[in-house]
Amino acid sequence: MSESIKKGLPEESNKGAFGQTFSRKKFLKYAGMSAAAAATLGFYGCEEDGPMGPDPEPKPEAVNLGSGDVGILNYAYALEQLEAAFYISVVDMPYDGMSTEEGAIFEDIRAHEVAHRDFFEAALSSVAADAIIPGLTPKFEEIDFTSRDNVLTIAKTFEDLGVSAYNGAGDLLETTDYLLQAGKIVSVEARHASIIRSLIQPGSGYFAGDDIVDQNGLGLANDPSVVLQAAAPFITETIDGSGLPQPQ
Repeated sequence: MSESIKKGLPEESNKGAFGQTFSRKKFLKYAGMSAAAAATLGFYGCEEDGPMGPDPEPKPEAVNLGSGDVGILNYAYALEQLEAAFYISVVDMPYDGMSTEEGAIFEDIRAHEVAHRDFFEAALSSVAADAIIPGLTPKFEEIDFTSRDNVLTIAKTFEDLGVSAYNGAGDLLETTDYLLQAGKIVSVEARHASIIRSLIQPGSGYFAGDDIVDQNGLGLANDPSVVLQAAAPFITETIDGSGLPQPQ
């Protein structure tokens, strides 16, 4: 799978969950995003020249997320690119025995993740067009998209990781509008996590297992460094989050 993550589902790349095309202006107005934040990020690459000249297959450049609120937006954008690409593949390559109900669930999740991906792309293009990270390249070779168990296991991993990422990044944001939108998105991600867990263990309490909800009824929160390490095996590029705000 060599196409960039962001390029998946081109016919819907500018559409919301109901298939309505959004212009960037309308999308940002709909989302209520502020244009208060702007920053400049840097990208760096490692070009290794051996005795016979440049490496014929140079490693992909590391992608620097940057710093401040824009860095956090890029962080969320990277994760949403990953999730959107995964569900596009799930829908395009239904696993053996996928029921009509399961197919409909995955189509809904796909639409949500594509909308989330496009939301962050539009927001970053508005406030820091020169700082937005590029389309990332998925690394799904180890995923067996023909296996229901494997697809659901990876889906659970991505959804639980996504919820914990938003929970962990919330207090790193300074702009109130961004925090509001992140809260709206994480609530949808939590619904995804719940339905995926219910598909794995129908009729059980697994949807809110103690591995994701603590004794106080609070969801797991992970720092960006933990999340990026967990997501790294599924993304070809190296993601550099060293400049992101640090938890206090």
